[in-house]
Amino acid sequence: MLQIDPTAKISALADIEESVRGTLIAIGPRTVIDAFVKIKPAGGLGDVVIGADCAINSGVVIYSGNGVSIGDAVAIAANCTLAPTNHAVADTARRIRDQGFQPSKGGIVIEEDVWLGAGVVVLDGAIIRRGAVIAAGSVVRGEVPAMAIYAGAPARRIGQRGGPPR
Repeated sequence: MLQIDPTAKISALADIEESVRGTLIAIGPRTVIDAFVKIKPAGGLGDVVIGADCAINSGVVIYSGNGVSIGDAVAIAANCTLAPTNHAVADTARRIRDQGFQPSKGGIVIEEDVWLGAGVVVLDGAIIRRGAVIAAGSVVRGEVPAMAIYAGAPARRIGQRGGPPR
């Protein structure tokens, strides 16, 4: 089910798929979705809820998986991937694609006023707290504290907004 606020600006070249399983995709007021953004219900039954005043740039892919919650005023740079699901791989007698998915680690939560740099990958179970910054090319799993600056694969704290690291 799609719920798109009438003030949201979605490029005609964005690809937002409707779910065949009832997954909610909600896009808040004044949010801008650029060309070549893909939002796809896949890998689980979670919803994708995007808050107000967000900017999602070209090449971003968001899978519904175990759910994605994006707060208000979040900036997501080009070519980021939000993947809130993981394939099962334990049974070596079966192909990976035939094994389904691992249990949920809680989906993805991105609180308000977060900036994801270009090419960031956010994995199932990630929580990015208010005001955090994730450097380009980083891979995020686990929790990022509020106002922290993280970089790397896996992402590690490199600084703090407004001062030295805490």
